[in-house]
Amino acid sequence: MHSLKKYLYIFLGSLSLGAGILGIFLPIIPTTPFLLLSCYLYSSSSERFHTWLIHTKLYECHAKDFVENRQLPLGKKIGLLAFASTMLLFPLFILDSVLKLLIIGIYIYLYYYFIFKIKTINHIKSEDS
Repeated sequence: MHSLKKYLYIFLGSLSLGAGILGIFLPIIPTTPFLLLSCYLYSSSSERFHTWLIHTKLYECHAKDFVENRQLPLGKKIGLLAFASTMLLFPLFILDSVLKLLIIGIYIYLYYYFIFKIKTINHIKSEDS
């Protein structure tokens, strides 16, 4: 059973990685959360896949700052919050009133986490350097 879980995690990690790559080309799909999910799934299943992923340019550009320092550029933070907020709107409109309170609680925690727990960094590149 353990090997089934390992292969399932590798499969899901690869799907997540594919979604993250799509996110580079389709602004509707956020890249960073899918790469973070891939990183978690690979680290839980295969050291080889995990090591490969964290040494890719894709990981270094989109997820490394968050994983190592819990920081993201302002544009990424806004993009992720916009995507998550939009996705949470659907259940907010279709669920019962008690579950709507849960969704509102998720909104509050999401914004709290992004504002107070994730540092904002500026990636301003100087032309002199």
